[in-house]
Amino acid sequence: MAGEHFLSPLLVPTTRPLALVVAGRERTVATTVEGAFSAADRTRGLLGRPSLARDSALVIAPCSAIHTFAMQFPIDVIFTARDGRVLRIRHDLAASNVARAARAFAAIEMAAGEAARHELRVGDQLRLIPQTEERSQGSSNPG
Repeated sequence: MAGEHFLSPLLVPTTRPLALVVAGRERTVATTVEGAFSAADRTRGLLGRPSLARDSALVIAPCSAIHTFAMQFPIDVIFTARDGRVLRIRHDLAASNVARAARAFAAIEMAAGEAARHELRVGDQLRLIPQTEERSQGSSNPG
């Protein structure tokens, strides 16, 4: 993943967890953020997991298409540009489906319903920031 992009903070070793937020609204989308950047991690994705916790996100990059073959639960998929701008959102994607977004740099997978709960929309700017103690105790969002 050469060059600057909004996921750069995930590539730097740190003991402080990161939160995924909507810039401008400072709305926390995920308090647990996991990166899948190697070929093996991108291929594995969420396969074999029984679920994905609320307020958690798996960020797959580089990635412009995902599949849900052999998945055990539905997911929301947020496709973003290199700068973190949301290009496309697929809500409640069930097993045995494919989702893609032309020109996407990353796919962010979350539990089904999370994109709507956090009021994500195309054009939102996502960024990764160090968690504050308040954020690490749970999402600052109602719901």
